[in-house]
Amino acid sequence: MTDSDQQKPHDKPMRLRDTLSSVLAAALGVQSNRARERDFSQGKPSHFIIAGIGFTLLFVLCVLGVVKLVLHTAAG
Repeated sequence: MTDSDQQKPHDKPMRLRDTLSSVLAAALGVQSNRARERDFSQGKPSHFIIAGIGFTLLFVLCVLGVVKLVLHTAAG
């Protein structure tokens, strides 16, 4: 068997769920060292950038929605 036939478990690409959980953990500041090492060895930077931008936009929209709701409730 060649090296390409024997893929090691750490050579597999990360799943979407793993990428999203890493982005959420990084946003909260609770990323474990083992997960960080997995991210750097298996993850693609473009996936983390896209997920991070998406998370940031979703977070900003949620905060904006809560502020508008509070202002609307307080004014009415």
